[in-house]
Formats: sequence, structure tokens, C-alpha cells
Amino acid sequence: MRIGVVTFPGSLDDVDAQRAVRVAGHEAVTLWHRDHDLAKVDAVVLPGGFSYGDYLRCGAISRFSPLMTEIVSAAEGGLPVLGICNGFQILCESHLLPGALIRNDRRRFVCRDQRLRVESTASPWTASYTEGQEIVVPLKNGEGCYVASEETLDELEAEGRVVARYLDVNPNGSMRDIAGVRNARGNVVGLMPHPEHAVEDGFGPGTDGLGFFTLVEALVG
Repeated sequence: MRIGVVTFPGSLDDVDAQRAVRVAGHEAVTLWHRDHDLAKVDAVVLPGGFSYGDYLRCGAISRFSPLMTEIVSAAEGGLPVLGICNGFQILCESHLLPGALIRNDRRRFVCRDQRLRVESTASPWTASYTEGQEIVVPLKNGEGCYVASEETLDELEAEGRVVARYLDVNPNGSMRDIAGVRNARGNVVGLMPHPEHAVEDGFGPGTDGLGFFTLVEALVG
């Protein structure tokens, strides 16, 4: 499959995401935030970083990039979209996912290998895992605290839309230990930790993150 990786001004992990896509056996397609064409990709990854320097709010400016207009429309039509860290923030700012990411409760940047539990496999991005599977991937964020209204949180829980949850320690104060969520359809996933840094032995904590890039073709489209 052709998987597009979007680069915004300030993106840091776009090259890492491209490599993860290739390691997973797919073709990585470079997309620029000012593009108006998704280049017929089968899925899109919004990578981590500090788009536009995180001015205003993280992802608040990037949501107005020309390519995001195309991505929002395509996502509403079923295109698989994965937002990692800053990409998760952009998805929330674009209203493709509920809630928001705010400053860590510790008021400092956190960088660590993080244990997660995969809570939902009802998405092409997580279908390679099993529900309840525990994985370790790197985490690095300063505004990674996921918040939403109690009503929204209850809805996410009831509909099985919490994708991953922090284990052992909540590194940023995210409500209900939420590390990632998906939309109702399952094609859009936001994840705060960085699976692209855990796809090869000898680099990072292992290969637990590779499943996010494997994608299950039967669930795409």
C-alpha cells in the first residue's frame, strides 16, 4: 500500500515515520502540508514534532494547512489516518477526534520507554495486535495530557474507542490513563506515544510499534 507521511514546518519524526512504513512493507509517500493533492495514497500518517513551533496551541495552526482540508474530507470518507503525538494534537484540533491534548500535569517534557495496553483492535491501525496486548514504545511529549468531558470519556469507553492505555505510570496526567483514541468508524487513530521509534531490533526498545504500520488491507477502504 501507498502510505502518505505529511511534513509540516516543525515536524521532527516524519523521516522516522517514513522508515517505519517501509519496514512494514509499504511504500512511503512524502506529502507536504501545502499540497492540495493526496497523491492517491491508501492511508496517511501525521507525524510527531512541533508543527509551527506549537504556537497558539499544539496543532492549532497546522489544522488550517491546505492538505489538512483534503485529509479531513478523505478521513470522513473512510481513509485511514494515524496521528502520532503532534499528529494526534492536529487530529483533535481538526475535530476528527474528540478531546484535546494539554500541558503535562508535571509541567515538564517527558521522554521514556512506556508500557501500553492495546485496548481496541477495531481499526486497520491496531488490527495486527490482540486486545489486552501489552507493548513498549517510546514516549516524548510536553503537551500529552489527554482531556475530555466526562460525557465524552464515558462514550469513548462504552464504544470501545480507547485504543491504548498507559500502564505502570501515567506520564502526563491523561484522563483515565488514555494514550490513544479512535473515531467511531475506526479509520482515524490518535496516539501520543511514538510507535515509529520501535520497529527495528537494536533501535529503541524493540519492535512492538511495528503493528501500527503493518495495516490490515482488508480493513482499508
